[in-house]
Amino acid sequence: MNPTSNYVRVLDTELHYMEWGAGHAGTVIAWHGLARTGRDMDDIAAHLAQRWRVICPDTIGRGLSQWSRDPERDYCFAHYERLAVALLDRLGLGRVSWLGTSMGGALGLRAAAGGLRGRIERLVLNDIGPEVAPQAIERIRQYAGNPPAFDTLGELETYFRTVYAPYGAMTDAQWRRLAETSARRLPDGRVTPHYDPAMVQQFVHHPHDYDQWDAWSRLDIPVLVLRGADSDLLEPQVARWMIERHRHATLITVPGCGHAPALNTAQHFAWVEDFLAGR
Repeated sequence: MNPTSNYVRVLDTELHYMEWGAGHAGTVIAWHGLARTGRDMDDIAAHLAQRWRVICPDTIGRGLSQWSRDPERDYCFAHYERLAVALLDRLGLGRVSWLGTSMGGALGLRAAAGGLRGRIERLVLNDIGPEVAPQAIERIRQYAGNPPAFDTLGELETYFRTVYAPYGAMTDAQWRRLAETSARRLPDGRVTPHYDPAMVQQFVHHPHDYDQWDAWSRLDIPVLVLRGADSDLLEPQVARWMIERHRHATLITVPGCGHAPALNTAQHFAWVEDFLAGR
């Protein structure tokens, strides 16, 4: 089923999202990671679209969504949550499932315990939890806050292959798509990652955004936690604590990758599909 590219204005912000599987009754919100775009979800969205409607937004300041006019205020989970609630309201969505990679999972955790409590029925957290390793955050801040620029898209793709090597096995075609869907041209003609570098101000002005054990304790829905076997962000002990403190949580360790699994293999598809279907 062919996806469609869509734009909607909510809270005075134009958000872009890809929609897959239009016409299905059930809906999955698939939200990307910190410095990424909704197009990262193409592979798993195409699979899930066989039985669900799948909405893959670009967060404000990423991809084709509008950049913030007030980065200090807007680049934080409180505002992302307001935008998520407004987006679901605008699309007329009641109860949904949520699949989130890294930042997108942290946002889903917050929303499921807060602004979308009772509307998120099932939650998939892809290599994220209520506590993240400080050294991993610093690593991400270093490359995301100072995005490089290159003369050619090929050079940008080589850079992506390096910084996102922990995603796990990806084909040449998948790497090329990742590069093409997350590149923008600068005024001087060079190419750079397609996001607002100011989005890392979240870590400066909202340093406790990722501290979410209180939200985790309020969750009363089924949760699937996918942890990259070599992840430096979701530490093994934190993942174990998550399962110990939530009787409806399931942990799967994903071999062959770190932070974060690309959700691009038949096994990844099966784990997520089975969970969303209640199997």
